[in-house]
Amino acid sequence: MRRFQEFFDACIAGERTLKQISTYKINGINRSYIAMKTIYLLLFLNLVGLNIRAQEQHVLTTDSVELYVDVKGSGTPCLFIHGGPGSGSYWVEKFFGKELEQHFKMIYLDQRGVGRSTSPKDNDYSMNRMVKDFEEVRNALGIQKWLTMGHSFGGILQMGYADQHPNVISGMIMINCTLNMTESFSKSWIPKACEFLDLPANNIYRNDSIAILDRLMGIFGQLNAKKLNWKMAFEKEENNKLMDASYDEFPNWNYDLGRQGLSIKEYWADFKHLTSKMKMPVLFFTGNQDWMAGPENYEGVYFPNMILFRSDVGHIPFLENKPDLEKAINMYIKKYRF
Repeated sequence: MRRFQEFFDACIAGERTLKQISTYKINGINRSYIAMKTIYLLLFLNLVGLNIRAQEQHVLTTDSVELYVDVKGSGTPCLFIHGGPGSGSYWVEKFFGKELEQHFKMIYLDQRGVGRSTSPKDNDYSMNRMVKDFEEVRNALGIQKWLTMGHSFGGILQMGYADQHPNVISGMIMINCTLNMTESFSKSWIPKACEFLDLPANNIYRNDSIAILDRLMGIFGQLNAKKLNWKMAFEKEENNKLMDASYDEFPNWNYDLGRQGLSIKEYWADFKHLTSKMKMPVLFFTGNQDWMAGPENYEGVYFPNMILFRSDVGHIPFLENKPDLEKAINMYIKKYRF
């Protein structure tokens, strides 16, 4: 998981110009007429192209951050809230976008300090600022209500957003989300990593008197040294390599949020206690071999209107169990009529 280390899971050809078109006659037809027709056609094609490309844009926030947004598909608008912190939205679009865009008008957003978005000058990555970003994107796109789809750490951001703006969220799809990072790391991440490393049960990384971030960094270093880090998220190492290769498509990928996201104290709160007051329908998808968020991450989650879907998959169902993820989403759409 080379790229996960960076953000912590630590990452119209052949256009013609007027000069190329002459005005002589061919078979009695004035070439200038053909030229004008060609110009109109090219203008039309360019306008269509611009319309397509206009879906890929930057939304300028009130604190001057340029947020990368790509809108694709049709149906109920759905904001993808990526995890990491700092993983970006491109890999989901690349590996599972076709499936999602058949059902939803997907809004792929790179959060501030991530990927193709810029970083805040004041280093503000607070929950309140993240929530403002989501709202400013929604307003910029002219969307009244939308679904949110979160993955991993994105579940925490979903909860913060839903807590402040429940009336603009028609539903939430949570895919291998953590709602309590301390619980996920202490009950699943660290114990499984110790197992992969064949460490004794009473090893230093299980010592709760040591700060959890210190333990995480230490054990991640050991996993990396033994080239076992991919096991935390993937069933197959080649899928980890596919993920890494997707990041290599962007040489100037922004990792700012990934470098500091886990040091922001408010994200370590337990957000499960908010679930009981959320009235919107929720799909809670859990991987039985997801050692990142934890295969029992659903315990203590009490959304009143919820489909719990347990799948035999690790942390990345977008790559490793697409049929189950599609099945879960179809169940959600059918039940709640999205």
